[in-house]
Amino acid sequence: MQDVARPRMFGFALLWGVILLHSASVTACPSSCHCMEKNGLTVVQCMSRNLERIPADLPRDTVVLLLAANHITHIPNHAFRELHYLQELDLSNNDIETVDMGAFLGVSDSLLVLDLSNNHIQSVPKEAFARLRAKISLSNNPWHCECTLQEVLRELRLDPETVNEVICHTAVQEEYAGKPVIQVLDSGINFCNFHHKTTDVAMFVTMFGWFTMVIAYVIYYVRHNQEDARRHLEYLKSLPSNSQISKDFDTISTVL
Repeated sequence: MQDVARPRMFGFALLWGVILLHSASVTACPSSCHCMEKNGLTVVQCMSRNLERIPADLPRDTVVLLLAANHITHIPNHAFRELHYLQELDLSNNDIETVDMGAFLGVSDSLLVLDLSNNHIQSVPKEAFARLRAKISLSNNPWHCECTLQEVLRELRLDPETVNEVICHTAVQEEYAGKPVIQVLDSGINFCNFHHKTTDVAMFVTMFGWFTMVIAYVIYYVRHNQEDARRHLEYLKSLPSNSQISKDFDTISTVL
């Protein structure tokens, strides 16, 4: 009986150890953050910790992640892909300049609130926010208003309280710099049409430049060959003609 019971006890102990290890990996907290349970939700508080990048060892059961007031400059691909329960993400008041196109892959279905306000973002790839249903704050960033930004905003659910704080810091048409993006778009401006016109003008200028170069080469070629032809003609004219050779031959024959 004891011999039979021992393997069972060993198996139970092994299973319990695996469960404990898994639990530890799920609830482990980064040393730079403070983790707590609030109303049954795992809240990870990493605010004002002088972080320069997003921690890689975040608990998998994180529901609220607070990363505001750090020095994060970049949101890389798959930054939150293990956080399948993430509902609220605060990245405000950082130094974020770039957002990779796959930055929010893995949390598009769960995320409800995303705060990217007060950063240094000028543009984002339109794929970055694909399929996100979260309410998003993009206020107080130095946005460059052009076609891509217009396409991005068309798909987003912007926070209505901060939507007028999404300002064109620069624009493909300088007259719209300093104005709220939504106000500009609501006036009927289409940055994508302007982009196409700009492209067409650039193509026309390029083609005109090539055409001018071809014409200049043809003129140079013709003139160069005309000069060679003129020299050749002068050379031929300098040669004695057949009639002159015949007269000279007759004169020699008479003398003889």
